[in-house]
Amino acid sequence: QVQFVESGGGLVQPGGSLRLSCAASGTSLRIFSMGWYRQPPGKQRELVASITPARTTNYADSVKGRFTIDRDNALNTMYLQMNTLKAEDTALYYCNTAPGIGYSWGQGTQVTVSS
Repeated sequence: QVQFVESGGGLVQPGGSLRLSCAASGTSLRIFSMGWYRQPPGKQRELVASITPARTTNYADSVKGRFTIDRDNALNTMYLQMNTLKAEDTALYYCNTAPGIGYSWGQGTQVTVSS
């Protein structure tokens, strides 16, 4: 059974930084393109960053230049470094394959940007 466990969220002031982690079990991430998704309150879940097995990255325009996605295949873990956070980055953040191939979603990690 494939499971994703997200961590690293929290409350941060505007302009601050956070680093999210995604640990996978039940499969090796190295063969998949992976992504970080977020779901703001009352809105649909959206893909904000993705990384291929060859480490090619892609970002949503809203986070380009502020967020950096990375992966450590040896640790079966993926990361999202978030800098210069804004109030509109407030959301529940999830990891999964990108595009999705049917693996269940984890619990997510809450990021709240507020002064």
